[in-house]
Amino acid sequence: MQYSPNNKKYNQAFLLFLFALTMLIMSYAAVPLYKLFCQVTGFGGTPKIVEINSSNILSDDINIRFDSTIEKNSAIYFEPEIKIMKVKIGENSLAFFKAHNRSSKDITTMSVFNVTPLHAGKYFNKIECFCFDEQVLSANEEVSMPVSFFIDPSIKDDKFINDLNEITLSYTMYVR
Repeated sequence: MQYSPNNKKYNQAFLLFLFALTMLIMSYAAVPLYKLFCQVTGFGGTPKIVEINSSNILSDDINIRFDSTIEKNSAIYFEPEIKIMKVKIGENSLAFFKAHNRSSKDITTMSVFNVTPLHAGKYFNKIECFCFDEQVLSANEEVSMPVSFFIDPSIKDDKFINDLNEITLSYTMYVR
C-alpha cells in the first residue's frame, strides 16, 4: 500500500471519531460506575449495603443522628421519627422516617443517602432501606419507612475515627 495524504487524513478522522465515541460512552458509564465504586468501598460517605446481620456486638455505644431534606416547594413532608438514636456498635438497629404526600395526586419518590463524617461511610452497613427502591405515595398518604443498619465493629480498629461518638445518616427525598 502506498502512502497517500488521503489515507492519513482518513486515519486521523477515524481515530478522532473513535476517541469522541469512547469519551461519549465513558461519560454515560461514569455515574453508575462511580456509584457502584462508592457503594462497594464506602467512599464519599456512601454506606455499604449488606445482606447479613452483624454477629459481633461491642459494648461501645455510638449516637446516630438522622437528618432529612426535600426539594424546595415539594408537596412532601419527610422527617426522621427520632432525631438521635444511641446504638451499640455491631448491633442491628431499626429507624423510621415519616413521609406524607400532601398533594391530591400519586407521586413517586426516590431518596438519596449520605453518611458523615465521610470516613465513617464504609462502616455504616445498611441491611434494608426505603432508599433502595422508588417509593410510590398515594394522594394524601402518610407512611413510616424503615432503615435497618449496623455499625461495623471494625470501626474501632480505624485509628482516624476509633473515638468517634456520632455519625449522621442524611437523606434527601426527590419527587420523580
